[in-house]
Amino acid sequence: MSSFRMRGAVLLGGLTLLAAACEFVTPTSTKLGYEVEDDKCSNGLDDDLDNLIDCEDPDCVFSSGQCGEVVPVYPQDEIENEFHLCIDQIDNDSNGKFDCGDSKCQSIAEVCCTREFSDELCSDGIDNDGNNFIDCQDNGCRNGVFVTVCSENLDTTCSDGKDNDSDGAIDCSDTGCSKTATCQAVLSCSQGDACFGDEVTVAFCKDGKDNDGNGYIDCNDNNCKKSSDSAVLAYCNSVLELSLERCSDGIDNDNNGYADCGDYSCSQSMDPAVLAYCNSVLELSLERCSDGIDNDDNGFADCGDYSCSQSEDPAVKAHCDTILESTADKCSDRVDNDGNGFVDCADYSCKKSKDPAVQAVCQESLGLTAAEVDARCSDGLDNDGDGFIDCKDWDCSWNPLGTVCKQQKRVCE
Repeated sequence: MSSFRMRGAVLLGGLTLLAAACEFVTPTSTKLGYEVEDDKCSNGLDDDLDNLIDCEDPDCVFSSGQCGEVVPVYPQDEIENEFHLCIDQIDNDSNGKFDCGDSKCQSIAEVCCTREFSDELCSDGIDNDGNNFIDCQDNGCRNGVFVTVCSENLDTTCSDGKDNDSDGAIDCSDTGCSKTATCQAVLSCSQGDACFGDEVTVAFCKDGKDNDGNGYIDCNDNNCKKSSDSAVLAYCNSVLELSLERCSDGIDNDNNGYADCGDYSCSQSMDPAVLAYCNSVLELSLERCSDGIDNDDNGFADCGDYSCSQSEDPAVKAHCDTILESTADKCSDRVDNDGNGFVDCADYSCKKSKDPAVQAVCQESLGLTAAEVDARCSDGLDNDGDGFIDCKDWDCSWNPLGTVCKQQKRVCE
């Protein structure tokens, strides 16, 4: 079974049919159920109504033994760049990637590796293909032949305040915009003139736009914040988070994405009153690092907050060490100890641990005898919690000591 399914309409040819074949359709009703485990990942149904069926659904790739890589008896030596080689679940060129995980397959539109390839799908704010990249952050959008919203070389995309091509440069700061009429106009302005593109007037410093394309908006731009114009300076002083009142009102007054003590201007303030307040709410003490509350409103609570997990306070560090997944016991107890959404060896802190004891837990057959390898690789359990069971797990299928998985790979001639 291929981890990405070719829809029949694509076989008829034509770009329109291809778009229809791969396009994500927003569900019109509530979810029927989760698409996880072997039974739901092999029933031919879209159980969770995300328009991804069985092994097409990333949920199945990580939760079911039905969707793992197929390891042939003899190593393959083919360039993985043809349709039939990109749907066989085999790493044909032995580069550690197979089918849609191989970049050479992603360029074959008929395989439907990407479902983000049109202006509509690349600007809807949805991760349509479930690869953890949304819209223009997705290579399918940035490199799509039908996509224009992700290229920063048009007047419209060079003046929208967005990094459309996700290269770190916004609007006129992007070299791709240098020849557009919009950015030519910006370049022709002198710093003291109130013309398009310069953030030097109160109007430009309060419009919520990055007018000069330097990556900073309104009073977060030094042209506004340190303006020689008294009216601009007065306006910025009225909105920047500098006072106790604005550092405790729950509002992102300066529109920089951070509110109150989550804003560096508050948490590192030189005003004793502001600093005292922030110290009273920031997650710095054992009490606030264990109360289950996101005290500083930065999106992370307790030991999930860097200020707690990396605290220099011995009491806080000792507390976080007791719940973070960093030991062999916690990496094998089937519990999400640190509450970050990942359990045991699916958690990066376990999977990438340098602790030999943890490594032994997170690799099915590390350091085992031949008999122990065969026993563990045929018990029907996902012993290391990485989403792959027995011979579907790379640790088993490629272990030179075991015989169980080698027997499964033999074929009759």
